[in-house]
Amino acid sequence: MRSGFIKFKRLRHFTATIALPLLLGACAAGSVRPARQATVPPQPLARLVVATPDLEHDLLAQLLAGEMALGRSDLKQASGYYDKAMALSRDPKVAERAAALAIAVHDGNAAQRALDRWQLLGARPAELAQSRAELALDRGDADEARRQLERLLASGAKDAWRRFGRVLLSARDQAQAARLLETLATPQRLPGDQQAWLAMSELGDKLGRHAYAVRIADGAVRRFGSAETYAWAAQMKFKAGDRRGAQALLRKALAKAPGDLRLRIAYAGTLVQAGDDAAAARLLEHGPQNAAIYAMRAGLAARSNDTRALAALYRQLQKAPADVRSQSLYLLGQLAEMQHLDSQALAWYGQVGDDDPHAFEADVRTAMILYQQGKLTEAHQLLGQLQLDNIDQPDRLRQAWQADAELYMRERNYAKAEAAFGHALQVAPNDPGLLYGRGLTYAEAGQIDLAVKDFRHLLQIKPGDVDASNALGYTLADADRDLPEAERLIGAARAAKPDDPAIADSWGWLQYRMGHLEQAVKALRQAWLGHKDADVGLHLGEVLWRQGRRQDATRIFDEVRKIDPHSSSLQDVMRRLRP
Repeated sequence: MRSGFIKFKRLRHFTATIALPLLLGACAAGSVRPARQATVPPQPLARLVVATPDLEHDLLAQLLAGEMALGRSDLKQASGYYDKAMALSRDPKVAERAAALAIAVHDGNAAQRALDRWQLLGARPAELAQSRAELALDRGDADEARRQLERLLASGAKDAWRRFGRVLLSARDQAQAARLLETLATPQRLPGDQQAWLAMSELGDKLGRHAYAVRIADGAVRRFGSAETYAWAAQMKFKAGDRRGAQALLRKALAKAPGDLRLRIAYAGTLVQAGDDAAAARLLEHGPQNAAIYAMRAGLAARSNDTRALAALYRQLQKAPADVRSQSLYLLGQLAEMQHLDSQALAWYGQVGDDDPHAFEADVRTAMILYQQGKLTEAHQLLGQLQLDNIDQPDRLRQAWQADAELYMRERNYAKAEAAFGHALQVAPNDPGLLYGRGLTYAEAGQIDLAVKDFRHLLQIKPGDVDASNALGYTLADADRDLPEAERLIGAARAAKPDDPAIADSWGWLQYRMGHLEQAVKALRQAWLGHKDADVGLHLGEVLWRQGRRQDATRIFDEVRKIDPHSSSLQDVMRRLRP
């Protein structure tokens, strides 16, 4: 059921004047005494008498009280005031409003009084039939509703079909409304106006009569054959799961209106849904461009990791008309960043206005670039400002704290990282990403019990999660504790992602802790070849060293040194191996 209050959120102006019944009386009858000499002359209006009606009979008071009740969202009380007001007024608009309020609060008797009063004061037939149909549907009287809807459609009003749709859309019993729609809005009765056909098809879809919606949409295509009708029929086909049919109709729609950018985007969307990204990209590449098309093209190129296409898009977008560039500032920053043009990315992000929907994301990306440029203090200051600016927006506040935490993690400032993750978790308790991040922070800081607690909590929220299972298993293995549990967890993760280098590293390190050096080397070498990560290299080098293969281990350590010249972890490993 829709809320009746929606209709009455704004104060409407009445078209007819509502007179304030002020009666200006004359002086009282009788003899007039001679005036006494006074030092101060009497005021001109001193003897004016104003006869004020009591509140029950004061039209203006009832109207104001009704509007004040509406301001408090008290429809029932507002209906009561308007019921009294319409009896005092000869303005049909007051009676119309009284009827609408009474129907909204399901007061049939008050609604009937108001409708009769409205009719007496000269209601237009279409409007009166609409309201009587609404009352009938509110009472569940389908026969009366049909009679009134018939009168509405026969009234000749230009907006008769729009009013018809509003009646059915607001009905309490949607099934009853759907039956009336199919009975009255037949192809034989619908007018020669394609908007009426499209509106009835859409209404049928909303009321759950999808077969009717498709039938009317197809009828609109046959009768009008416009791009709009083809596009709507395509939407119905797509919703029914007929992607090929939808694509065929969209092709015809584009042929009718080749310059319609929305149609091109819709057609490209169906191609993407069908898994044909290349065809979608080709379709979008040719013809007029706008900000939405550029964004969709960039998304397709990024998904296929097409760096040449991304570079070409960046060049094209820089030369686009000013209005397209102004709507694409965040995208320009992203494209520049993808090509490691950090200074240009900062310049684009800096132009994103506060009213842009991507303003927050642009500031976060700016902080990340500043950090990469070695401007750590500026990056944290910007994120701190974002935390203050978005104190009342939980999702953004969480993101700002999380970004801050991740930067502190890169700095190995684990205390501040833990604090930032803690703030984020206060905003979004039980958030899996935050629990995972804080668990990693605890593990890196050597607070194994706290790390294990977070990972276990995460697995309670997301049982069987591969990353959480791997993280908990690795943490236990690295701490050389609960190795059977670690083996079960990492084994499950390995079965889910057999080619994942991080999981292969965990499995290899677990085998090392269990004394299975050959199995450890095999798994760690697989991980190292899959991803030349410094931590994986340290694990492989240490196991090779323990096997006595020090030359091989040294070569691995040299590669690690090239990846991370200032690795404190490498120094720790070498101290352990060469005491």
